[in-house]
Amino acid sequence: MVKLTEDYLTATEKFTAANITTPTFSQAKMADITAKSPVWVHFGGGNLFRCFHAKIAQNLLNSGAMKSGVIVAETYDDDVIEQIYHPFQNRMLQVVMKQDGSYDQTLIASVATSLYYNRENPAGWQKLRAVFEQPSLQMVTMSITEKGYQLADSQGKLTEAAQHDLTHDPDEAITNMGAIARLLLARFQAGAFPIAMVSTDNFSENGLRFQQGFLSIAEGWNANKIVSSEFIDYLKDATRVSFPWSMIDRITLNPAENVAKKLITAGFEDTKIVHTVKHTNIAPFGNTEETHYLVIEDAFPNGRPPLEEAGVILTDRETVNDADQMKVTACLNPLHTALAIFGSLLGYQSIAAEMENPMLVKLIKRLGYQEDLPVVKDPKIIDPKAFIDQLITKRLPNKNIPDTPQRIASDTSQKIPVRYGVTLHHYLDEGRDLNQLVSRHAADFCWLVSLLDGH
Repeated sequence: MVKLTEDYLTATEKFTAANITTPTFSQAKMADITAKSPVWVHFGGGNLFRCFHAKIAQNLLNSGAMKSGVIVAETYDDDVIEQIYHPFQNRMLQVVMKQDGSYDQTLIASVATSLYYNRENPAGWQKLRAVFEQPSLQMVTMSITEKGYQLADSQGKLTEAAQHDLTHDPDEAITNMGAIARLLLARFQAGAFPIAMVSTDNFSENGLRFQQGFLSIAEGWNANKIVSSEFIDYLKDATRVSFPWSMIDRITLNPAENVAKKLITAGFEDTKIVHTVKHTNIAPFGNTEETHYLVIEDAFPNGRPPLEEAGVILTDRETVNDADQMKVTACLNPLHTALAIFGSLLGYQSIAAEMENPMLVKLIKRLGYQEDLPVVKDPKIIDPKAFIDQLITKRLPNKNIPDTPQRIASDTSQKIPVRYGVTLHHYLDEGRDLNQLVSRHAADFCWLVSLLDGH
């Protein structure tokens, strides 16, 4: 049996025996370089980061294109750091679940250090501030979910936490936006060094939402004479602080018990899944799909690592938005949601199992190819038809991914306006006949209703 904490540079044969690919760089040396010259900070140490962003960093470290690693700052759950990162020397096992039933397993060691960034943790609170004061820091990435950006309630009114942050000293910040704005204030005071603040959370126009959150806090500080107007100017100057937009796509589920069992059989020891008090499900390993996309607006005022060498697509803002619209409103999410709704009603427990039902496959093919493709804007960097082809033939039928319609169907009422409304607007904008669109689905929906009547 092999453990994550074993020296992968000297015990290579043990990892090889367990079919685990190991890094080619020294994590200890990388951590030393990072401490002296930090380049990349990531907020949100959950499963998506561990299976996606951390692997991007590792590819660059392996090739020598990057020398400094990632500093992980967890803002929500201190147990993630204390139970998963620190005990395993900030390492994890990435498990890519392939369609043929096999796994690709890689030991990830690209995280230099990890900390809980919250005023409840004074050590982490001050340590990350010191990182942001370093001129070498080039970029911050985020995967804290859309809720992490929240400053207002459902009625559009500022939450109590947001109101607190607007009127109190930055060192007393409660919200994520306030706590991170505190770090940018420290960077401004240290020399107004440039930096890119990159949201990679899965919602449209994420960079704009990120920027608006910061400005709301900072302008509140300015109104209450806590910061100068020069700090506001710094945040609004894209040559010093940028907020690139991004599109991210990779199904990364909670660690699965069946994956843990297969890893043990293969000779890997660290497979205990942790369920924290704050309801985070995380493990020394992470399981994810093979297909992935990350598109980022190329706006980095302090330079950046060569992310494109690790498969990231760098482009302009309009193209990022087109790619996001293609995915969210046409070629992926509407199909996924349709499967989830009918799969839940029909009693399916697996997305892959639904793909064995010819009528459900016919439904999503019609949605994708006949309804969405005619009006979707081609982002050029990803072919929309090829994207749907890959989704229907490779991603959704993958039995190796334990994804459920119930997971996808959650909050459906909030998803429908975006996932279907945008396509309907495109039809209206182009003067197309919606009656033809409705009639195409009439037979399929009649069949589905009759099938539901039998359940």
